Amino acid sequence: MPKNLEIKVKLSSHKEVKTILTKNKIHFERLLIQKDIYYKVDRGLLKLRIENGKQTLIFYDRNEKSKKRWSDYHLLEIKNADGNEYLKRFLAVLTIVNKKRELYLFNNTRIHLDYVKNLGYFLELETRVINGLKDAEKRFNHLLDLLNLRDKKEIRASYKDLLLDKTKK
Repeated sequence: MPKNLEIKVKLSSHKEVKTILTKNKIHFERLLIQKDIYYKVDRGLLKLRIENGKQTLIFYDRNEKSKKRWSDYHLLEIKNADGNEYLKRFLAVLTIVNKKRELYLFNNTRIHLDYVKNLGYFLELETRVINGLKDAEKRFNHLLDLLNLRDKKEIRASYKDLLLDKTKK
């Protein structure tokens, strides 16, 4: 199963980060309009991502209490079907997260500038493990420093959890 190292932080806007990305010639790749439908499962997280018309079933598992936020994940593209109509026959829908994601790529790290409906602005880094965990950590740490993220409070929850917590209040 593929693995990556992640961080998520809340921002008041994306302006400062975009300035740093531009200054360092890290180019904007594309805008992604995403709808993530989360399902109730016994372990890990399962969501159907509908992104610019494409459907992908995503399972991931991570220990939110560990010092580093490593995730194991699996992707399955769904073609020629309505994935949600099929899945909700046997899985309960927990919540739906709608977001606009500006995607930047740098050295096998996905830089996500997210605007999440009802939650606000976020930045996520996802560094893929290509040549071992130490290499991934080195590339990840470089971006933490470059983007001035060391002093930001890390959010150790999925957008699903943040949204569900907000609706409980």
